[in-house]
Amino acid sequence: MLVKLFGAAVQGINATIVTIEVNSSRGIKFFLVGLPDSAVKESHERIVSALQVNGYKFPTCQIVVNMAPADIRKEGASYDLPLAIGILAATGTVCPDKLGKYMIIGELSLDGSLLPIKGALPIAIAAREQGFEGFILPKQNAKEAAVVNNLQVYGVNNIVEVIEFFNGNRALEPTIVNTREEFFKHQDQFAFDFADVKGQENVKRALEVAAAGGHNLIMIGAPGSGKSMMAKCMPSILPPFTLSESLETTKIHSVAGKLGKDSSLIATRPFRSPHHTISQVAMVGGGSNPQPGEISLAHNGVLFLDELPEFGRNVLEVLRQPLEDRVITISRAKYTLEYPASFTLIASMNPCPCGYYNHPTRPCVCSPGQVQRYLNKISGPLLDRIDIQIEIVPVPFEKLAERTPGESSAAIRERVIAARKIQAERFAQIPGVHCNAQMTSRLLHQYAQPDAIGLNLLRNAMNRLNLSARAYDRILKVARTIADLEGAAQIMPQHLAEAISYRNLDRANWAG
Repeated sequence: MLVKLFGAAVQGINATIVTIEVNSSRGIKFFLVGLPDSAVKESHERIVSALQVNGYKFPTCQIVVNMAPADIRKEGASYDLPLAIGILAATGTVCPDKLGKYMIIGELSLDGSLLPIKGALPIAIAAREQGFEGFILPKQNAKEAAVVNNLQVYGVNNIVEVIEFFNGNRALEPTIVNTREEFFKHQDQFAFDFADVKGQENVKRALEVAAAGGHNLIMIGAPGSGKSMMAKCMPSILPPFTLSESLETTKIHSVAGKLGKDSSLIATRPFRSPHHTISQVAMVGGGSNPQPGEISLAHNGVLFLDELPEFGRNVLEVLRQPLEDRVITISRAKYTLEYPASFTLIASMNPCPCGYYNHPTRPCVCSPGQVQRYLNKISGPLLDRIDIQIEIVPVPFEKLAERTPGESSAAIRERVIAARKIQAERFAQIPGVHCNAQMTSRLLHQYAQPDAIGLNLLRNAMNRLNLSARAYDRILKVARTIADLEGAAQIMPQHLAEAISYRNLDRANWAG
């Protein structure tokens, strides 16, 4: 008897429907074809044990299983449940009438209980697009998949529940999630707030500008000056997620297996802070079983690189292309995957090996050559791609002892949201551009053209600081954001002056 049922393979952050064909005939062998990997081939032993423990016998006839399309590699243990149901249906233990209406995914343990899987959300989206009536998957992933509307999502604990459901002996309760309620309930929950930061008003201003325009930023200063704390406050002033951004971010974390048990939509922008021992593959993604890297997990959020010079040179250089294109393409001999990587880069570093170059009270023990070599660990092309470069000095005791809280993140966030709204209206008809940091050269000429006084100011800065053409574009983008924060239609000389002040770490005039 031949039966067909459906699973899915995740490629990148999208899912492809996999048709599982099971045929039973006279004989004693078991064949599994369709480009399965080792984990899929090992499903035979898990299925045998799960059926035996729950009082079912594995068929003694010949079983042939084909997983189509055969040119897509099937990876992982999430095919255990559809394979088991297909085998039982082909031998008459399970009624096959309703199999074609449901997407079935799940990993079996030896006692027949179901273990959580990766990629439940993109699979649910694919199931809805292909017109499936329902989606059967492990209970732990049900809330994640249930954010997809117009699809009945059934979370199950054991293979017996699935067998009895298809045989008409059990009714499964669909998991229902109020997507909008779940989404808006957690949007304003942050662990860090700028109200707790003493002093550093110029750095807070730079971070506000970075948040308002989606600009990359680097902070350089002595140990203990508050770099890491202010970076952790950054998500609290970024504009809230839209539902589409939240869905896209949740898909990436779902594929990577980073969603917690019973999680649904990610409501706050991600903040990723990898250790400086990270490898290239872990940073950008890929591997033998392709997974999103840190830059994709930070999509629509913040990637914080603390102690930037301590990262491997190769790890930092692979960031150059994603910072420009906001997407990373993983190319291998047999496949090409594309992961989104539109993140705000926030970096911090000490100014020298001892950490006290330019410190107001503590002397630096490094030679000028050591300071320059330390800064040279960050390549010029990478530094060029960082729009805002701000130097931090330690907070004096008088500021630390003040009991008056600083300006709250909520107040700063309101200004950021207002500036982003201006940008959303400006770029409404331009696909792929949502904030000033994403402007092309053509858009800069259209929306960020300074007047004669501003051009003269910019010319003097270019000559004095020996800035590159890319730095010229970055200054205009930052100036456009500063103007948006003030609600100004045109870029004024004071906006350009502030933007130029954020380039004071360029190699031509710093540490040397």
